[in-house]
Amino acid sequence: MNGPLFNPPRDGGMDGADAQTMAAVRSMQMLMESCPGKTAVSGVMGFALGGAFGLFMASMQYDTPLSTNPNAQAITSLPLRQQLKQGFRDLGSRSYSSAKNFGKVGAIFAGTECCIEGFRAKNDLKNGVLAGCITGGVLAAPAGPQAAALGCAGFAAFSLAIDSYMRRPSETD
Repeated sequence: MNGPLFNPPRDGGMDGADAQTMAAVRSMQMLMESCPGKTAVSGVMGFALGGAFGLFMASMQYDTPLSTNPNAQAITSLPLRQQLKQGFRDLGSRSYSSAKNFGKVGAIFAGTECCIEGFRAKNDLKNGVLAGCITGGVLAAPAGPQAAALGCAGFAAFSLAIDSYMRRPSETD
C-alpha cells in the first residue's frame, strides 16, 4: 500500500517515523472499517455538506424581490445593521437545520448499510437498497405508515440508482 501517508522503507528496516506512520495508517483503516467509525464519519461529513448546502440555499432566498416576502415591510423598516443581523441569523439557523438533517441521513444510512453488510457478509447492491429502505422508513415514520412506505421506496430507489452508477465499470477497465 503506497500513498501520501505511507511509504514502505526501501531497505526492509523500519525507523521510528515509518513505524509511527504505519501505526497511524493502520488505526485509520480500523476506524473506517468499523460500523461505528463509518457512521460517525458519515454523520460528520453529512453535517458539513448539509451546512454548506443550507447556507447556499438560504442565501438564494434573498435573491428574490422583497415584495414577495410577507415580512418585507417589517424587515425594510429596520436600520441596515438590524437587517443584516436578522439576515445572518436566518442564514445561520437555516444552515444549521440543513446540516442536522444531512448529518442524520448520512449517519443512519451508513450505519444501517454497514450492519446489513456485516450481517449478510456480502458487498452488493442489495445492501444499499435495504439500507435506503430502512433509512427512508425511519425518517418518514413520524408522518405515518403511508409516508414511511413512500420514504422506504423513495430512498431505496435513489440508493439503487446511485449504487448502480457508482459500481458500473469504468471505460478504462
